[in-house]
Amino acid sequence: MDVQLGTPLKYWLAVLSVAVGTFSIVTSQLLPVGLVPQIAAELGVSEGTVGLTLTVPGLVAAVAAPALTVAASGLDRRLVLTGLSALLVGANLVSAIATDFTVLLAARILVGLSVGGFWAIAGGIAVRLVPERVVGRATATIFAGVSTATVAGVPAGKLLGDLTDWRTAFAVVGVVALAVLAAQLVLLPRLPAGRATKLGDLLSLFRHPEIRVSFVAVFLLVIGHFSAYTFITPILREVGGVPPALATALLLAYGGAGFAGNFLGGTAAYRNPRRTLVVAAGGLGISLLLCGIAGGSLPLLVVLLLVWGAAYGAVPVSLQIWLGSAVPDRREVAGSLFVTAFQVSISVGALSGGLWVDSFGTAGVLLFGGTLTALTAAGLLVLRRKSAVD
Repeated sequence: MDVQLGTPLKYWLAVLSVAVGTFSIVTSQLLPVGLVPQIAAELGVSEGTVGLTLTVPGLVAAVAAPALTVAASGLDRRLVLTGLSALLVGANLVSAIATDFTVLLAARILVGLSVGGFWAIAGGIAVRLVPERVVGRATATIFAGVSTATVAGVPAGKLLGDLTDWRTAFAVVGVVALAVLAAQLVLLPRLPAGRATKLGDLLSLFRHPEIRVSFVAVFLLVIGHFSAYTFITPILREVGGVPPALATALLLAYGGAGFAGNFLGGTAAYRNPRRTLVVAAGGLGISLLLCGIAGGSLPLLVVLLLVWGAAYGAVPVSLQIWLGSAVPDRREVAGSLFVTAFQVSISVGALSGGLWVDSFGTAGVLLFGGTLTALTAAGLLVLRRKSAVD
């Protein structure tokens, strides 16, 4: 089933084509973040209603990841990935010419399908593209597309929308997705399907103790992180007294730290995924807790923000590698459930964070997210030591 490419240049170009694919899908999913007021004004709906352009793709992706893994299990993975990339092109271009909000929301449903299916396959595909010794680095490279989209893609889309309009932003992202599709058609080798995946295969994974523990970790860490990260701009303003101009620079620095953490975490996780996850989760919990009590100390807040970014950057790739190592023959199935858990956890994290902010303020949500992630790190450490003794 595995495909061996002839030269390092060829297999790294194939990995890069998947990485820019993850960049494209995450940029497309998050693009409305900076365009909500423009969309609401032109299409005649409330800003809250425009928020559905973010919520709906996430929920669709959560369902699409396992559904498409089963439905397309007999197809060449190159065909599936390029087909989903083509779907993304169409979805963005339809968004750009949407005549009303219903058309826009329908296009965003297609984005959700692309996100769910592409991420489920891409997360575990490195093992089929590169030699075993560099699988960790290749997986980190693929996940770097997510960090890059957060750091550069979404801000660039907002800037483009500010300079022109929201339709141009969607059109440009659609053209970028078209270029990504062309690169995949040229660079990806044939990736024949393995054995067919059935619905029962998804459920059977939870018989593995490692899988059960890892999915609990996904929920707790992602909920803890996004409960705070969703409100990072007011956190910077209210906890650290950061002015808007500096806040933009700090968010870019945060994203850069996450980018570095992604690569360092991916390399370390390939050697020992659980230990890497414990370290990353511990760093995430400590940085959030200390941010909550940093008060007006701007230098301390900046340091903690960088630690937060680097620690979280290592979390998704560590979890993905841990899942793959637990069931090496069912990487795609595990990856599809990972996407579902991740997308649901983002929604729950944002919702719970909003409740905490309303009740206890921004410092309160930092303490909530920090406590949840720190306790998760402690639990993983205890289980790791217990399994080592056993």
